[in-house]
Amino acid sequence: MTAAAVIVAAGRGTRAGGDMPKQWQMLCGRPVIEHTLRAFHEHPEVTQIVLVLHPDDLDRSGSFDNATVVAGGADRAASVRNGLAATEGTDHVLIHDVARPLVTAQTISSVLTALARSDGAAPALAVTDALWTGVDGVVTGTQDRAGLFRAQTPQGFRRAAILSAHAAHPGGAADDVEVARAFGLDVAIVPGDEDNLKITHPQDFTRAERIMRGRNGH
Repeated sequence: MTAAAVIVAAGRGTRAGGDMPKQWQMLCGRPVIEHTLRAFHEHPEVTQIVLVLHPDDLDRSGSFDNATVVAGGADRAASVRNGLAATEGTDHVLIHDVARPLVTAQTISSVLTALARSDGAAPALAVTDALWTGVDGVVTGTQDRAGLFRAQTPQGFRRAAILSAHAAHPGGAADDVEVARAFGLDVAIVPGDEDNLKITHPQDFTRAERIMRGRNGH
């Protein structure tokens, strides 16, 4: 099965610190965005990469000859729609957060394989920790963790179905799986990867670098 990959890179990522958005910050000698793009470029079943950039970052697009570059929208959903509109030549799409540069070929392949039997598929990890509710730094209760998962990307879909789902959605969804389910699409869960972290805070760069160096044998 083949698919186009939409890499969403239009956010500003202020929680990650630094003097520039996290996708442009360095990780093991390269910008985060380059690691993410390479993971999809090297996958044999990914036939097109669409990179969605913030309008202020479009002047950087000359560095990405292997991707179709489009401008993002007012929010993440609008950016995804712009990216989906630029995909072509395939019946399936993968939507991935640029801030997950450690995604593996195995995770990408697992999502694509699941699309043979489902409208959508996404990697996730079962919640194993105890869950609390809290207010003002004080525990106020517990939450049953049964059936709870931590969502990851890439999230894959049949292209026509997710385009229709986004067109019908009122906005405010946490991710594309929520958009898909609101439209009545079924989404399969495939095994996630603890190393497929989303860089969100400054300390995440240190963890990501440690994982990446371990993979490279350093």
